[in-house]
Amino acid sequence: MQYRTLGRTGVQVSTLVLGAMNFGAIGRTTQSTATAIVDAALEGGINMIDTADMYGQGESEQMVGKAIAGRRDDIVLATKAVMPMGDERNHRGASRRWLVTELDNSLRRLGVSHVDLYQIHRWDPTTSDEETLSALTDLQRAGKIRYFGCSTFPAYRIVQAEWTARQRGLGRYVTEQPSYSILQRGIEAHVLPVTQEYELGVLAWSPLASGWLSGAVRAGQEITTIRASILPERFDLTVPGNQARLDAVERLSKVADAAGLTLIQLALGFVTAHPGVTSAIIGPRTVEHLRSQLAAADTVLPADVLDAIDEIVAPGVDLAPQEKFDTPPSLLDPSLRRRP
Repeated sequence: MQYRTLGRTGVQVSTLVLGAMNFGAIGRTTQSTATAIVDAALEGGINMIDTADMYGQGESEQMVGKAIAGRRDDIVLATKAVMPMGDERNHRGASRRWLVTELDNSLRRLGVSHVDLYQIHRWDPTTSDEETLSALTDLQRAGKIRYFGCSTFPAYRIVQAEWTARQRGLGRYVTEQPSYSILQRGIEAHVLPVTQEYELGVLAWSPLASGWLSGAVRAGQEITTIRASILPERFDLTVPGNQARLDAVERLSKVADAAGLTLIQLALGFVTAHPGVTSAIIGPRTVEHLRSQLAAADTVLPADVLDAIDEIVAPGVDLAPQEKFDTPPSLLDPSLRRRP
């Protein structure tokens, strides 16, 4: 396993991070399996675990808490808030009111006194940067969080938050958690240059593109990834973007074979090769899945392999642009771009 400094923090984290989104009902993962995955991850050199309040409406945090009991100090522990936690309109978002309340809920579910990294799961357009950063700064000073970061923020919102922090004398985000894989490279054009400029650590989620790069999606074979049953539209080959992904996967498989690598090693090695990326977040549902991903822990792709990948998916290109998660609200809601 390799280790890198997490942004400006001085904290050393493994280049593979254990993501716990699949713990519980989402991934059909029991507590015993979740604990076994954590055990194997720590044995394999992973020292950071990432979860969120909304994963299973708190179930993932509870399972992580039980799995790490007795060894909290050996783990860099991260969680998130902002996404809806029920139907009540104020049980979501990045307001001071909700963040203060929900952090206590997360700490209770995790069974810990603090988290190392508390992340704003998505930009909340209804709350000012000043209010959010002020609340996070106070929670940091209270000792409940060590650092705070953002997730899936558009590049201009990262810049705006940096400006607000400096103007108001508040704490700054130290990390960004974007979606990034060989098949979704859009952040190379805008987010990664910004995170590098401001020295943010980058924890890339979905490096295996929801199973597209795990070997579970191949031409002429039944799709075996669990994501296909949850989000079938992402694997519908009548959608042009999905067909483009399948074509790319077939070509990438040949590149991996020629290099003596598995497709998983190629995919994870690609993400961690970018100088702006600190770690890739993996989300195994079984110990077997974890072991196949741990095999990429020390994978370093040579220049000719990276060049071959660029020939298949050009830098800065998203093959499935409909799945972008940092699209400005004005492009999604007509009322924000049309005068009444």
